[in-house]
Amino acid sequence: MLASAGCAATTYPVQITDMDNQNITLTKEPQHVILQDGRDVLSLALLDREDPFRRVVAWNNLPKKQDTQTWDLLKKTWPEATKIIDMGFSDRGEVNLESVIAEKPDLMIAQLRAKPALKQTGVLDQLQKLHIPVVFVDYELHPAQNTAKSITLLGTVLNQESRAKAYTDFYQARWNNLQQKIEPVKPKPTVFIEPIAGNSEGCCFTHGHNGWGGLVEAVGGKNIGSSLLPGASGFVALEKIIAMKPDVYIMTGSKRPDKNVLPFGFGVAPQQVTAPFKKLIERNGLQQLAPVEAGRVYGVYHHFYNHPYNIIGMEILAKDLYPAQFSDLNPTADFHQILTRFTKIPDEPVTLSYPADKP
Repeated sequence: MLASAGCAATTYPVQITDMDNQNITLTKEPQHVILQDGRDVLSLALLDREDPFRRVVAWNNLPKKQDTQTWDLLKKTWPEATKIIDMGFSDRGEVNLESVIAEKPDLMIAQLRAKPALKQTGVLDQLQKLHIPVVFVDYELHPAQNTAKSITLLGTVLNQESRAKAYTDFYQARWNNLQQKIEPVKPKPTVFIEPIAGNSEGCCFTHGHNGWGGLVEAVGGKNIGSSLLPGASGFVALEKIIAMKPDVYIMTGSKRPDKNVLPFGFGVAPQQVTAPFKKLIERNGLQQLAPVEAGRVYGVYHHFYNHPYNIIGMEILAKDLYPAQFSDLNPTADFHQILTRFTKIPDEPVTLSYPADKP
């Protein structure tokens, strides 16, 4: 789809409103960017397609720590990325600001979930004193509402409005397709989702209204974690889950040093998921869950909950929750479409779900 005439170059100074409802005036196009959450390089891949690292002067390299297959692909494609300062910029606000200032940043892109910690530790105040604006985006606290808005925002900020619109048009079309088929289904299924299944000794870690819980809710599922957890995430007793009678049980994973975790991601063959998947559903007590007995246990690539390709995570969930309505949907094909149409990330073999999509 062609971008409209309204998607010409950004004219600076420009005033924007970020996901924290801050009104910010940017006097010029940012050229030296800090990424508080390194996974936001996947947002930049939609905008600065030829080189998503070209503006990045410092970041928290979370792909290297949590999603090694993606990091290997990124650094192979853009080797200069390995030279960027990894600040270990955590949600707790820990950062060596001296090393950051030395890079002469003119913008920080940060996740909205990290704002309380960045404020509490004084990072926001110090950046404000140095006249370095902080723009908050959000794919995790309110994924359905804020993902497309965040890409539109970054498109304006980084003078890539037409590319932002191309992606958000695709995103919105896929979202509308999901909602049209989900809305008539009554009643909606009850879902328990276990992020990074196998990463801890026993069951059951989960998300509340945010993260994967937010994505379950976005596709109409009744997320058990939302009703049981006081905060964003935590452990719930297996007995509680059994009592809430889930219709569907979903586990997330990615390729990590811990071999007990489901190894989804780039360079993973579908058959590599089979053994760890079987081992996880054979854990103590899980056989008492109705979806285990009924064969309604599924797996999904973990990292769709925290970046702008989360529409693929929603499509996978929709197939798992409403198999009759979405028998023809192929989320993996849509993911390859994102890579080839909207980024320069190599379109390599990838396993995103279990059971895997048929070509």
